Amino acid sequence: MRNLFTILAAFVLTASVAAAQDEPAAPAGKWETASTPALKISEFMFNNWSKSGNSQIDATATFFGNYKYTHPRYIWDNVVDLAYGYAWQDLAEGDTLFETRRKSNDKIDLTSAISWKPFEKLPDWGASFTANLKTQFGIGYEYNGIGAAQTETKVSNFFAPAYLTTALSFEYKRPNWSVSLSFLTGKTTFVCDDELIHDSLFYGVIQKNFDRDDPNTYTHAYFALGSYVKAQYLKKDLLPNLDLYARAELFYDYKKPENMAWGTAAEMGTNSKYTLADGETWADLEQKGWFAKRLFETDLDLEVKLDYRFSEHIAANFALNLKWDTDFSGMGKWGHWQIYQMAGVQVYFSWKTPKA
Repeated sequence: MRNLFTILAAFVLTASVAAAQDEPAAPAGKWETASTPALKISEFMFNNWSKSGNSQIDATATFFGNYKYTHPRYIWDNVVDLAYGYAWQDLAEGDTLFETRRKSNDKIDLTSAISWKPFEKLPDWGASFTANLKTQFGIGYEYNGIGAAQTETKVSNFFAPAYLTTALSFEYKRPNWSVSLSFLTGKTTFVCDDELIHDSLFYGVIQKNFDRDDPNTYTHAYFALGSYVKAQYLKKDLLPNLDLYARAELFYDYKKPENMAWGTAAEMGTNSKYTLADGETWADLEQKGWFAKRLFETDLDLEVKLDYRFSEHIAANFALNLKWDTDFSGMGKWGHWQIYQMAGVQVYFSWKTPKA
């Protein structure tokens, strides 16, 4: 078998070299780049958000970069989306403002996609290979109590969790929106923090032969194979100086029903590969119908952003991000949405590739 792969690889390489010698040189591609660092002063509202935080006044540094290489045969698009912020707030009546500092935003989102158009008669349709990595910079806590009675529990960390999604998909693109569909998507979840695993914060990483007192039994990654749908809408100057961005992502793991071990509460409690958070019972899930179970198992990530530009360097922002992920149950029972909302003003700068 190994010799067969070697012969096939040699054949493909020889054919590629011969084709390159026969065809005229293709025109070179070009880079388009844009980098936008910004400082945002904002107010926030959080509800069951896995990366932690409270309603507060906030200062957040962000960086957004888009680096695109356009070739006559393909497009290679790279996006860097980073954010890190702290918030200052009162903990109790009479406390001094800004007495307490807590993390308010923490995001690493890296995407690289190569797309091409295999159908000449269908110019709006294309194919693409996409790799996306999502994680965070630092530790996230859940806070309970106020003042001297306050306690904090670690619920996340760098690469705990992290999500690496790779997808070979078909996409339909229009000037302001696009839809990608893949039935062959790999999603690897990483939890590289033994303390979180010890506390049963697995984020969907299946623990086989788990022994809480033996870190050698811990599993730090889980690979899921499933379907992935992503829809995006971007409209510059929806109204004068107002930009709108909307995104919806859905992922369904083909192995999820097996991992959930759907059945009676007793069967799920015995056979499921998931561990419940405190206060949860399998009976909460027992009575769901077939369609409700499939929806329950599907990961959803919905986002809406509005940006209003007052001038070249000052803008007002609004963002709302909703997540549904049954692999996370550390700060609320299953069936709870994770909610992140932000509104504020930012000072920003932008560097773009000069036009030829």
